[in-house]
Amino acid sequence: MKSRSSIGSLKGIGEKTENLFHRLGVYKVEDLIRYYPRGFEIYDDPVPISEVEEGKTNTIAGSVFGRISVSGNRSLQVTALNLKDLTGTIKVLWFRMPFLRNTLGKGGMLILRGRVVKRREGLVMEHPEIYYPASKYEEKRHSMQPVYPLTAGLTNNAVVKAVRQALEAADETQDILPRRLSAVHGFLPYSEAVRKMHFPSNKEEFIQARERFVYEEFLVFILSLRRMKENESRSENRFTFENRPEIDRFLMELPYDLTDAQKKVWGEIKHDMQSNHVMSRLVQGDVGSGKTIVAFLGLLMAGLNGYQGALMAPTEVLARQHYENISGMLEHYHIPVKAELLTGSMTAKQKREAYERISSGEVSIIIGTHALIQDKVTYHDLALVVTDEQHRFGVKQREALAGKGCTPHILVMSATPIPRTLAIILYGDLDISVIDEMPKNRLPIKNCVVDTGYRETAYRFMKKQVAEGRQCYVICPMVEESESLEAENVQDYSRMLDEEMGNDIRVAYLHGKMKQQEKDGIMEAFGRNEIQILVSTTVIEVGIDVPNATVIMIENAERFGLAQLHQLRGRVGRGKYQSYCIFMTASKSDETKERLDILNHSNDGFFIAGEDLKMRGPGDLFGIRQSGILDFKIADVFQDAKILQSANEDAEKILKEDPELTSPENAELRRYIDRKISEIMLETTL
Repeated sequence: MKSRSSIGSLKGIGEKTENLFHRLGVYKVEDLIRYYPRGFEIYDDPVPISEVEEGKTNTIAGSVFGRISVSGNRSLQVTALNLKDLTGTIKVLWFRMPFLRNTLGKGGMLILRGRVVKRREGLVMEHPEIYYPASKYEEKRHSMQPVYPLTAGLTNNAVVKAVRQALEAADETQDILPRRLSAVHGFLPYSEAVRKMHFPSNKEEFIQARERFVYEEFLVFILSLRRMKENESRSENRFTFENRPEIDRFLMELPYDLTDAQKKVWGEIKHDMQSNHVMSRLVQGDVGSGKTIVAFLGLLMAGLNGYQGALMAPTEVLARQHYENISGMLEHYHIPVKAELLTGSMTAKQKREAYERISSGEVSIIIGTHALIQDKVTYHDLALVVTDEQHRFGVKQREALAGKGCTPHILVMSATPIPRTLAIILYGDLDISVIDEMPKNRLPIKNCVVDTGYRETAYRFMKKQVAEGRQCYVICPMVEESESLEAENVQDYSRMLDEEMGNDIRVAYLHGKMKQQEKDGIMEAFGRNEIQILVSTTVIEVGIDVPNATVIMIENAERFGLAQLHQLRGRVGRGKYQSYCIFMTASKSDETKERLDILNHSNDGFFIAGEDLKMRGPGDLFGIRQSGILDFKIADVFQDAKILQSANEDAEKILKEDPELTSPENAELRRYIDRKISEIMLETTL
């Protein structure tokens, strides 16, 4: 078996399983070798029932006390029992597993491993793994078991088996790092490092292996970016942009003044659009800082000068919201420019009519999703491309959109406050503008960091807010169990909350496994206040503005990076009402308190990003949860800032000595980068 063989060449992988792996972006054996775990399960000795910790995964041993009951309806049957040891008793629940009544009713010792949560009746273990008889636990005791990102239909065990086979094909010939770099940095040999990434004996082994692959990921990213951009020296600006009185009048008539930061950034954009070279600019602005209005001014500038501007959003629901906001402003302020919406869900007739209006130049501002870059779309004269929430787009997509015009100006919007030193590396091809001031009319969000004992109080507070006509988000606890999908967790939590809130309050859920259409439908219903409480995973990080949403409660806040917590918090505080963010944590550690305290006392994303950078230490590197920024597989921009800087220095040296990567030492690195570029490796980055 070779590393470049298809994934279907592995034993036990038929066509169906192969397609499931394709869904995860795994096509070849070498892809699987680099399909790293998202964390590990550590199988410790069972703890006494009296010492179980809320909010954590606990292992307990005991025997069934009393009878095993099955209740609920057909769609949600709940199996319940009490497990007893010498120190106490705990209630245990399983969902949709009624057969357990017969399996576990035979008596004897059993071991359970699962998450403990606080309910009305006290501490409850929910949906644990079962080891029965108890001796079955022995084979896993003290081991570290990898937990992989999954898709519906694919189990963690199936991935583990496939990875073990794939690793047989891992040898030093696949090492893409030049040997001298590995020697300088003291990295483990490739085949040893990759095995320890998947199946380490202890945390130290994993951290050592991880460092090597984080460096590799950053190096490949930077070299790919530089290579794609090296041939794209700043093109000459063929567009003529004159100052238009309509823009000045619009700014005068707005019911608020732009902040000084917005004025400064608009000045930079205008200067770029009127200069000799096309603009390539990143606008960084905190959530709610008013980036959209600055982008709108750029689109107006294009439209009023007889050209077209395109705004590309990551989801249909967000594109629709931008379209409604922009066409509303054009109409309200009597600006003689027309806007057009273009999304994938439009009918063939609607699309055809939209294509005609775009190609004829009848419309000047085009807002949409990936539909904007389809072959059928021909622009009349595209002068400006704005990508929204840029870390959700691939380089190829950005280039495809830019290719629709004759080298149009590029404006990239980001709500991710990355410290400038790192931004310069990650966006080396872009000039950087920062909107670091919030609009004066915004009420700052009130924050509180609480332990899980506060949950009932939080629910009462949410009920009160809903009674006043407001809405709430709950970010669901992240799932640790290997076989359990995040989707299931959200559904279970949503059911529990639905019971808690009563009939008058509609609770709905959202997770990444849902079809886009379904997600959009729920977000739109939430936007119309048909849903009062939305339980979600982090998929709402990029979501529509719901000014009426005033509360966000984040469960297991300790398990997110500060930057992502801040991003999530930005879902509220978008309207005229006072908004609140509740960080719920089960952790008792001083470090967690210190970290979350930063959020408690600051709403400034750039300050938080800087503190995040300072605070994250090497101890956080194990079983890491992604910060969500730039969606690297294992690297984290904040946590691994030093490695990023080191990879950047090395990339510059490599390109200086061997710009085309043609030397034998760089041959494997070049092959890998070429393949990744052709496969849109930088999807979800720039």
